[in-house]
Amino acid sequence: MTATVESFKFEAEVQQVLHLVIHSLYSNRDIFLRELVSNASDACDKLRFEALERPELMAGDQELHIDLHVDTEAGTLTVADNGIGMSRAELIENLGTIARSGTRRFLEQLSAGQKADANLIGQFGVGFYSAFIVADRVVVETRRAGEESGWRWASDGGGEFTLEPAEGLSRGTRVILHLKEDAREYLQPWKLRTLVTTWSDHIAFPVSMPVFKDGKPGTERETVNQAKALWMRPKSEISEEEYRAFYKHLSHDFQDPLAWTHNKVEGNQNFTSLLYVPARAPLDFQFNRDERKGLKLYVKRVFIMDAAEQMLPAYLRFVRGVVDSDDLPLNVSRELLQSTRQLDKLRSALTRRVLDLLDRLASEEPDKYRTFWNAFGAVLKEGIAEDHGNRERIARLLRFASTRSNGPEERFSLDEYVARMKPGQDAIYYLTADGWNAARNSPQLEALKAREVEVLLLHERIDEWMIGYLHEYAGKPLRHVAKGELDLDRLGEPVARPDSGADREIADEAVRRLKDLLGERVREVRVSSRLTQSPSCLVLEEADMALHMQRLLKAAGHEVPASPPVLEINPGHLLVQRFASETDPARREDLGLLLLEEAILAEGGALDDPAAFLARVNRVIAG
Repeated sequence: MTATVESFKFEAEVQQVLHLVIHSLYSNRDIFLRELVSNASDACDKLRFEALERPELMAGDQELHIDLHVDTEAGTLTVADNGIGMSRAELIENLGTIARSGTRRFLEQLSAGQKADANLIGQFGVGFYSAFIVADRVVVETRRAGEESGWRWASDGGGEFTLEPAEGLSRGTRVILHLKEDAREYLQPWKLRTLVTTWSDHIAFPVSMPVFKDGKPGTERETVNQAKALWMRPKSEISEEEYRAFYKHLSHDFQDPLAWTHNKVEGNQNFTSLLYVPARAPLDFQFNRDERKGLKLYVKRVFIMDAAEQMLPAYLRFVRGVVDSDDLPLNVSRELLQSTRQLDKLRSALTRRVLDLLDRLASEEPDKYRTFWNAFGAVLKEGIAEDHGNRERIARLLRFASTRSNGPEERFSLDEYVARMKPGQDAIYYLTADGWNAARNSPQLEALKAREVEVLLLHERIDEWMIGYLHEYAGKPLRHVAKGELDLDRLGEPVARPDSGADREIADEAVRRLKDLLGERVREVRVSSRLTQSPSCLVLEEADMALHMQRLLKAAGHEVPASPPVLEINPGHLLVQRFASETDPARREDLGLLLLEEAILAEGGALDDPAAFLARVNRVIAG
């Protein structure tokens, strides 16, 4: 009886990926073998895990391995494993669709002309499709462990793939690549050996290839890789190049890691960890807080989880690596580790290791730390709110722009700020704003700038939330310069204030008239100690949420309690003086409303009626 061959169309995004992979990614074709061997290694790991509860899955074939087969006459290269294999449904799901966030961004990057960006392959679950860089036809033969029937999947990289039953298959998967004419170099033994030792030397399973005789593959085979878990080897035996190669195998990243730490702990708790800090963030990193890709967990050399989110807190989710423990129980769910005392201790120990590594980078290699901060600084800030026990350590690692910065990229540590504090300064001053320019040009800074007092400029969206959990550092309270009243006398000569005579009269009259005019639109009107050049500014009470944060929450659909700001005025400014002395009621109203509207705009807010504002400006200018 003839087996039925079924045809399926790829999902739309797979077709786009295939087209771009085939026609755009020619800069480093070698990537395909790394991806296919890594997939085979994962299949072996998954079988070993499932066999913990169902030992019969490995019956008759206990030694897991990965084999490369070469057929020089047919022009095919096969990557075979005796791992978990795939069922019919898994073939369709894994090779016919991409159910992975970030795929759209992957396509956008490639479509934007990044011809050589093979760095992106693997980061979005599209590693298998790299096979089409070198092959004009790919056949996958597979039988899942525990099932009797096997399946054959085939595609030429166009819009369709076929699926049919396959008899006589052993457990595992065979990926058969019908190589393009210009990719026949991958049938050469030296080429295959070089690629395996470069990218897959540290796969925990033996990778074998045929021994060639007279230029042709023979029946004898040789193991090409070390086939030993790198993290279990002594550090003294591992070169920096091997560490880098292992990171690339783990992360599917072509770029070298920024730093790593390799530790073996023995005593009350026995575990080995190899943790890496990447040099860059994946494209979808910021948008996937709940998706962990970081640590592979092994227990007594048995693979347990591919993305063990319980191993590290969320604010360290950028870390990649391996953890191998002797203490965690093996009766764990693949999706969820049981909360145990051992797990809590392991998580705490790994967190310390990462923070130690970042401390070392910050103190000994500031250029590398700057690279890390640009990639992951916003994520590390989450730790201030989430990890009370390590808050002081995390705060020491934070970097902020300040009024001393020449641009938003020039950042300083809190220790540097404290070392530069003026005599008599007892607080760390900061300002939050919705952007760099809004922060550095804020009128609330004027009096502090006049006294040469440094102010931290927190201009990222996470800052207002984060700073709510950081109340002091090194015994110095943190003080928002736009909240409450500032007593700046101890920091130097005070800015001129309306202490007597006409100035006091101007100030009192301006405050009285503004209160009458603005009513409930402001909580209070008062003379400012913050302003030296601007006519007015908005100020909040100590417990109030920053105005730009209120706007963000409202835009996201959240209800925000009404909290009218305080309007502070500078009686030395001509606009305030004109308002206080104006006798025409209509012009006085225009001037008073302009004082409020200018303060709103300076703070980054939006006016309820921009057209009315422009009309007022025009009337005042016209005189």
